[in-house]
Amino acid sequence: MSLQAKLDAFKADFEAGKPPYSVPRPVIEIMHRATAELIESGAAQRARRAGDVAPSFSLRDPDGNVVNSADLLQRGPLVLSFYRGVWCPYCNMELQALEAAKAEFDKYGASLVAISPQTAPNSRKSVRQNKLSFPILSDVKGEVSEAFGLRFHLPDDLVALYKQLKNDLPSFNDDPSWTLPMPGRYVIGQNGVILYSEVNPDYTSRPEPEDMIPVLQQAATVRA
Repeated sequence: MSLQAKLDAFKADFEAGKPPYSVPRPVIEIMHRATAELIESGAAQRARRAGDVAPSFSLRDPDGNVVNSADLLQRGPLVLSFYRGVWCPYCNMELQALEAAKAEFDKYGASLVAISPQTAPNSRKSVRQNKLSFPILSDVKGEVSEAFGLRFHLPDDLVALYKQLKNDLPSFNDDPSWTLPMPGRYVIGQNGVILYSEVNPDYTSRPEPEDMIPVLQQAATVRA
């Protein structure tokens, strides 16, 4: 089953109010409205895209080690996924799909990392629960997602809903701003130029990991 098919199946059950979430319809309507507003804002069209130079970054992994994008790019192309947090089931399914595809990425010398605004303990939990062999880097205060054009402020009604649902983003992220990154997937070439980008303001829609393989193949050919 494709990643999107799994996401669609989960979404159908979630929005039907099935357990364990048992979410009432008014909650779904607030989420739909927030997504529609983000789409209408045009924020995704302003994010970094293929052909742009990727912002460089230096972030810590869950164990406190500093990971530099320049060091990763010396080894080969970089596959980058912006991840909302351990609380997001859609994001966790995406991470699992990326893990399943990692062996294919490895064939082309590509490094795979995820970037999230969440704290290191939550990233360790993400790595453990999703059985990941790649790191989730902590984007403190969302500075890297801002540089990529992905960071946005949650609308007031969604903030109120998250508070009601005990989805305490300031605690998850150690940041009072109530901001998140739009889900974004990138392939960055060794020269720092973005070769592939997929940004979707609808967090329930994600590209397939296999979509990046032709780009990695081309990058490997250029490198050779």
